[in-house]
Amino acid sequence: MSSVNGSATASPRAVVLAGGVGTRLPPHSTEFPKPLVPLGGELAVIEVVLRQLRRQGFARITLAIGNLGGLVRAYCEDGSRWGIDLDYWTEDVPLGTMGPVIQHLDEVPEHLIVTNGDVLTDLDRRAFLADHIRSGASLSVATSERSTEVDFGVVEVAAGRIVGFHEKPAFPIVASMGVYAISSAVLSRYAAGAAVGFDQVVLDLIEAGDPPRAVSHDGVWFDLGRPAEYLEADRRWSELAPLLLPDLDDDPDSAAVSG
Repeated sequence: MSSVNGSATASPRAVVLAGGVGTRLPPHSTEFPKPLVPLGGELAVIEVVLRQLRRQGFARITLAIGNLGGLVRAYCEDGSRWGIDLDYWTEDVPLGTMGPVIQHLDEVPEHLIVTNGDVLTDLDRRAFLADHIRSGASLSVATSERSTEVDFGVVEVAAGRIVGFHEKPAFPIVASMGVYAISSAVLSRYAAGAAVGFDQVVLDLIEAGDPPRAVSHDGVWFDLGRPAEYLEADRRWSELAPLLLPDLDDDPDSAAVSG
């Protein structure tokens, strides 16, 4: 299937969302843009994402930046030290997950990857994009099965009587990983400059009878905007690094960061 910029699989495009508000993740006292949180004192998560995209064959990558975006730009520059063709979209006001793509819809190909910049995963985003294109779906969402704990004692009630009790039970859920493959025509219905979230696009597609695909991934996934997950990933970085960046030790151009 062809795109405005050539074959979507031959020249895949990725947009990395790096425009969220700053955060202080323990043990760091400095406010970071989430994509700049350091892992093992070695790399910022945004560098991991960019290196993975390069390794997976993405020819062009755009960073959508906003709050504290100058720090992201200063860290990543033009991407040349990683062999990446990197450019930037700057948000004057927050545009949500899909708003930055809508704002620049005439610049993107028919199919592309949109990924959060604070996600740590071993998902092959190019294979994910190729699978999305083959499916003919409007939107494909990478998902992970998780268990979430309720911080209450949960009672079962029948006819005003407690017939069961569960102390802080855990329930299985299917979570969105923050990695999306999307056919850009789907976004043409939205006005440029409006804040449009991923949730709105999903609900609109469901209402239109075109439900998005859920593509399960059973590998590594951390949402580093969550303090507990960041601390675990940071603690396990020496174990995770070979899984996420197998050629890291052979690359002299990694940029160390500190908190």
